[in-house]
Amino acid sequence: MLLIECPWCGPRAESEYRCGGESPIVRPADPAATDDAAWADYLFYRDNAKGLSFERWHHRFGCGLWFNIARDTASHRILAIFGITDPRPVPEPGA
Repeated sequence: MLLIECPWCGPRAESEYRCGGESPIVRPADPAATDDAAWADYLFYRDNAKGLSFERWHHRFGCGLWFNIARDTASHRILAIFGITDPRPVPEPGA
């Protein structure tokens, strides 16, 4: 089980959280002008890369707030935790 450090509550067990998927997924700027292929890409397709991944997490059984995590999907090592509106951190080489 992962031990995830909530920016507001401190370290808590993974079971207190819900993963909200890849971050950030940007909604199309003009929904009325967006074709079906672009909507399908926005709604259904994700990178699912092995290695560095940026994800949104929700502390559902704690403070109820959302935040982002930079995580290595191969080792589950958490490299950074940052706010929803904060810029994406640049991971250290070899991290």
